[in-house]
Amino acid sequence: MIGRILVALDKNAERWLLLVFYSMLVMTMAVEVVRRELFSYSSIWGEEVVRYAFIYLAWIGAASAVRERGHIRIDVLFHFVGERGKALLYIFGDLVMLAIAVLVVFYASEPVITSWKFGSVSHGLRVSMVWFLMAVPFGFCLITIRLLQSLKRDVKDLVAGRPVYEGGQLFD
Repeated sequence: MIGRILVALDKNAERWLLLVFYSMLVMTMAVEVVRRELFSYSSIWGEEVVRYAFIYLAWIGAASAVRERGHIRIDVLFHFVGERGKALLYIFGDLVMLAIAVLVVFYASEPVITSWKFGSVSHGLRVSMVWFLMAVPFGFCLITIRLLQSLKRDVKDLVAGRPVYEGGQLFD
């Protein structure tokens, strides 16, 4: 039972989170447009909800792109190397990105801890800023998990002599 839940989360976690935040963004924006146009009134909280939902969308979407290898990359070198070279380039790129992601989690956690310590709240929603500041460390934790999975897959492919997973291509 727990194994199936973990497999489902591994396969769809970003999709579900993206759906939640995108729905929240669209519904709040629609309500705010109606309120502004029909009633000549808007709220502070609506703007905050949309802003922070968009920030979460961006970082969760980045983790999803890492999982699918759908992020932007310059792949000119891949045309000049064989399968082993591609695997090594992907592993190198993932290791560099992993180092950056770990640094971002470390440094982006500092404002979260400070906000927690001093109890700062948002202006409109009056909710702890910790929830909003957590977007960056949370997103980069997801990115770190996906990078570790990618590294594991690439090393297995390299050792087995299989072609490395290259992800989908936007333009072909």
